[in-house]
Amino acid sequence: MCFYCKCKETKQSINTHVVTTENSVIVIKDVPCLECAQCGEKYYTDEIMGKLENVVEQAKKMSGEVFVTEYNRATA
Repeated sequence: MCFYCKCKETKQSINTHVVTTENSVIVIKDVPCLECAQCGEKYYTDEIMGKLENVVEQAKKMSGEVFVTEYNRATA
């Protein structure tokens, strides 16, 4: 159920996930997500969220000011 509009219907979608840290901006494109059919709010499954956390931690270690990657490349 959507946290914002309470709609019970979602559809598969993709999203761009952006994380801003103290020293950098990390952009992960084409992330699979669920999208509320009514308001468009995006949600990640626990599995996807875990993978995103790993990608962000790796990016923090090797990135400069801006790091951009595609989800499938970063989680392969």
